[in-house]
Formats: sequence, structure tokens, C-alpha cells
Amino acid sequence: ISKEGIPTISYYGIDAGICLAQSIDDDLITWTKLSDNPVIREPREGDPGWGVYNVFDPHIWLDGETYYAILGGNVKPHELRDTAYVFKSEDLHHWTYLHPFYTPRPEWTDPVEDCACPDFFKLGNRYVLSCISHAYGARYYLGQYQDGLFMPEEHHRMNWAGGSCFAPESLVDNQQRRVFWAWVLDQRKGEWIIKNELGVMTLPRILSLDSQGQLLIKPPEELESLRSNLRQLDSFMIKPGVELSLTDIMGDCMELIVQASVPDGGLFGLKVRMSPDGGEQTVISVDTAAHSLSVNTTHTSLRTDIYQPYPLMRGDARKDVRIQTAPFTLESGALLELRVFLDRSILEVFANDRQCMTQRVYPTQPDSLAITLFSLCGDTKVELLQAWDISATNSLPAETGV
Repeated sequence: ISKEGIPTISYYGIDAGICLAQSIDDDLITWTKLSDNPVIREPREGDPGWGVYNVFDPHIWLDGETYYAILGGNVKPHELRDTAYVFKSEDLHHWTYLHPFYTPRPEWTDPVEDCACPDFFKLGNRYVLSCISHAYGARYYLGQYQDGLFMPEEHHRMNWAGGSCFAPESLVDNQQRRVFWAWVLDQRKGEWIIKNELGVMTLPRILSLDSQGQLLIKPPEELESLRSNLRQLDSFMIKPGVELSLTDIMGDCMELIVQASVPDGGLFGLKVRMSPDGGEQTVISVDTAAHSLSVNTTHTSLRTDIYQPYPLMRGDARKDVRIQTAPFTLESGALLELRVFLDRSILEVFANDRQCMTQRVYPTQPDSLAITLFSLCGDTKVELLQAWDISATNSLPAETGV
């Protein structure tokens, strides 16, 4: 929102620079581009900014009476590693370059990574820079900010090899919650370019900090209004090596909550979107010994065009990775809570409000709907299992597989 109270969006105009558009439409449907776009021009060879800063994906905020912009990119002039570049303005039209926004840390990120789709905000007593690298997808820094400089203190991924969580955005809602979402790339060869799936997004997530200053990631409570047809199981045991089929709980558009006591060193998991013969299945597992949360899509689909490349968009030797694994530590004696959302080709798993994993899945068989539970290396006691069907959020016709 500008000083004058006008909604304003910033965007990168290809081969031009940073452009702005404003809307006086209460529904934010109609936008008018500024006549003096681009307000930050992309430097050409011989220009003062050539080899000094990137002009790419922007993020703008107002601090007092001064606008600040960070433009994502690589470290100039080497075009290696990630950083962003800070500009300031008093009127949104005339901008002055200041300096790099932060210094990349080689122990956290690789030379092939960049900072794109930046989003910068205060959360509790820390600052968050969420962004992507085109190579590895969504990620975030936590740190401190002062006088136009961001000092990262830690770095975390929100996408891992085999996933396609990309291009995060966020906003503050009318309850002062930080609401986050991201773009989910298609994982079928060629499909994401020629089909409508370019617009598939994750569920919204509510971000906050715990008492130790670490990120909490929760589904918004509004999702509960989509629930129907509750099915519930209480207090039962899963023996090692024995799969328990949930005969009355199945589907491809549903929410599951599983609370379980997993033994130290044990592994507990669910198989979802499973066909009667097991030929199609997606495996979600928590390995307490490996301190990990995984989604295994090795047998998710009988399709032959599934492709889960990593790196996603840049880098050599891209591999087709079928097991996405995120760090997740379940403290000894702590109760595991998984919230699993299935919505046709989207699978999202929230673990103890501390980790969230997103995966595309493409079963081919109409009866690939079953759910089973399993445990390895010890008995797992399931304290509570709840399942709901989830309703559509709009009246648009559903497309098969989307």
C-alpha cells in the first residue's frame, strides 16, 4: 500500500526492469501500469549498474516515509551464489541503489543458487527472507535487520530433492497472521508448460515463531470449515511389519490427523492413494533414527511420464528423484502429529507444526484410494486418528488429475 493508500504491485518486466501498477478498484481486478515504467531500469553494458547489481524479481515495503526494494539475483559480477540488492525511494518513481542486501553463506547454499521471488517480513523478534533458488525451490532465512542490511542467522529449505514447492508469497491478514503459500510445479514431462497447472498453489500456511525463535508452520483453522463425514479411531497398536488397512477411510480429497507414540529409533508411516493390488501407493514416513520426514513416490503412478527433476531448473546432471526427504526431529517421548491433506494431485504433510512437505501425485487407477498404516523397528501406538472428506472451496468444475 503506497503512502497515499493505493494498492500497488511490483513486477519484473522482461528485458525492461522493475515496473509498478496500481488499482483503485476495491476488488483489485483492474490495474493501471505507471506511465514511467520501468521505474528501475535493467542496466545495459556500459551503464553505471552493469555488473554491480541485478534487476530481477522485486519485493517492496514502506518503512516510515521511505520505500525500500530488494531485487533478487546472484552475486555480481561473478553470477554465482545468492543475494539481493537494495534500492530506496521517496515516491516510488525515483530509485537509488544502495548495496547488496545480505551476504550468502557457502555452508548453507550452493554456487548454482540464486535469490528469486523474495519476500521479506518481520516475524516476532526476528526477520524472515523467504525466496527460491531456481535450482532447489522454496527456502527461507531467519535473521536480523538493521539500516537496510539483513544479517542471516540460519537457513532452511521448504523443498527438497523430489519436490516442486516453488515461488513463495505471503501477506498479513485481518487477524495479523502471516499467511504463506507457494506455487507447486507440475511433475509430468511437458505438462506444466502446456496445461493449466501453472496456477496450482499449496494450501495457505500460518507462520509464527516458537519460544526458541524457530519457525512454526500450521494449516489455518479456516480449513476446518471444509470438513465433513468424520471418521475416528482411538488408541490402537501397530505391530512391526504388519500393515493396518483403514477399510472405512479412503479417498483422494480428504484430511487426516494422526497422533502417534513412535518408539525411539522406530519408523512410522502411512500409505495413501493406494490401489487394491498395491501397484500404486504413496508412502509417508517419519524415521526417528534418521530424524526425517519422507514422501516416497516410487510407486505412486503407473504413468511413464512422471519426472521429478533435481535440480529443478538449473544445474547439470539433473536426476529424477522419487523420495523427497526433509529434516524432522521427534524428541524422545514426544507425540507425533501428522496432518495430511489430499486434494487430487496435491499431497501436503504437516508434522508437529514444525515441518511441511508438498508433493504432486498422479495415480492412474480410479480405485487408488486406500490408506494403510505401518510401523518398523518397534510398536507404534496410534493415540488418535481422524479423517474427513474436504469440500471444494469454489464452484468451478474439477478436472480429473488436477
